[in-house]
Amino acid sequence: MKILLLGATGRTGKYLLAEALDRGHIVHALVRDKSKITTSNNNLFLFEGFPTNEADLAHAMKDCDAILSVLNISRTSDFPWAKLRTPTTFLSDAIKIMAKVAAHEKSKRMIICSAWGANETKKDIPGWFRWLIDNSNIGVAYRDHEVQENYLKGTGFEYTIVRPVGLTNSEKEQVVCVTLNDNPKPTLTISRKSTAKFMLEVLDKNLFVKQAVTISKQ
Repeated sequence: MKILLLGATGRTGKYLLAEALDRGHIVHALVRDKSKITTSNNNLFLFEGFPTNEADLAHAMKDCDAILSVLNISRTSDFPWAKLRTPTTFLSDAIKIMAKVAAHEKSKRMIICSAWGANETKKDIPGWFRWLIDNSNIGVAYRDHEVQENYLKGTGFEYTIVRPVGLTNSEKEQVVCVTLNDNPKPTLTISRKSTAKFMLEVLDKNLFVKQAVTISKQ
């Protein structure tokens, strides 16, 4: 399968890129700076540009079967009140352009990484974290995740929205717990590596089409 990958240089994206190539997929990675990817693979094609630029996106998406996105709004540090690096509408702007471009391509399958705490799952997260969403820069990403999700749900694409709980950098093998419609209750963490593997499983097995699922470490 030929995949357009967005966010390949990020902390989760690097695992998604490695997993996609390990599974034999052809990967078109749209990145701001090609030099940040040092992977050498005959199935990897790098495109330099921005996911909010229609021409850049169209060039990278050409002939792709599916789109996998782990884009996120970033801050200058993990401090909840740190200055933002990206616009507050980065995710929702990108999904609108992705949908517009994909309408003229064969890419009808979209799998995006959102977050536990977006939309109806906000009621399920710990109270202290709800407070941070409402009172710090963390909330900017969650609010834009919600706009992104809602826009995608209103399109005709075969989407899957993956909402990981707290992401860790663990390299250990993990069993993934999938929460759908609040059942079962998720645990509080999952690794970026496990999230990437799950997203590729969703693609390869065509799972959870037009659904939003929360994933956590079992």
